Amino acid sequence: MCLLTTAACAQVAAPSAASVAPAARQIAAPVQAVAVPAADGASAAAWKFIRLIKLRNPGAASLDRRGALYVADADNNLRQYSPQGLLLNTYAPAQPGNVAQVEAWNVTTTLVFNDDRQQLVLLDRFLTLITEMRLADFLDGTVRVATLAPDNRIWLLDESNLVLREFDPNTRLVIQNTPLDLIIGRARPDFRFLRQYQNNTYLVDRNTGIYVFDNLGTYRMKMPIAGLNMVGFRGDELYYFADGALHFTHLYNQTERRVALPADVPAAEVRQVLVGEGFAYIFTAAGVSVYQCN
Repeated sequence: MCLLTTAACAQVAAPSAASVAPAARQIAAPVQAVAVPAADGASAAAWKFIRLIKLRNPGAASLDRRGALYVADADNNLRQYSPQGLLLNTYAPAQPGNVAQVEAWNVTTTLVFNDDRQQLVLLDRFLTLITEMRLADFLDGTVRVATLAPDNRIWLLDESNLVLREFDPNTRLVIQNTPLDLIIGRARPDFRFLRQYQNNTYLVDRNTGIYVFDNLGTYRMKMPIAGLNMVGFRGDELYYFADGALHFTHLYNQTERRVALPADVPAAEVRQVLVGEGFAYIFTAAGVSVYQCN
């Protein structure tokens, strides 16, 4: 695992950002500010630069269980890289669409969601096409975000009807529906990301925070962390990039810590960060920088 120890990566404890407050009762301060120490020799040594994947304006990305990296390029092709950043496979669709989300955690099946075409694409571990599905054939509404669950079912956020749906790609049927209107209350959501991890489903609303549901779609809690486009998971922690640093929140005891980026990385240029097994990936307009972290 990429441990990012305290001495090595200049992390600092911070108060919890998780909350079980009802959705209609918003919490004003999403995260208490904590000063992140400037990178010194020890923190810089923890990030060992491996290579730059030259990929102009990289888009949606995901890591699988084995640490392989999947990235959509500017032409909406999907590229698969080894944990060290070496190109393995490329999927070029016959009819490109905007890749809004990629989910590769299951290894054997990768989901690509094209929001402009309202299409789900399933690929095998070599990025060979398994099937394509037009959502208009099964749903009466516009899907904003989608993700693949460990059981290969697909969670969809139906933005038109404000419903979280679970879809079975084998039977082509919707099997779970969770209306969100009472959960969200009067808030005006801007949904950006959806992910299932450790039997919970996490729905990221940039305006108000992260809504958490169990694996049956039952609402559990809200983490009032606003301003996010996506989140990642490593071990028992949820992480995200904000305010020039990586923030980690433990999923069960809600403790928090922050990790400074490598000293040579301008935080203002960072678009997203993924952290995997021993490697971290920092996305900028120029490509993806691969770092080994100890």
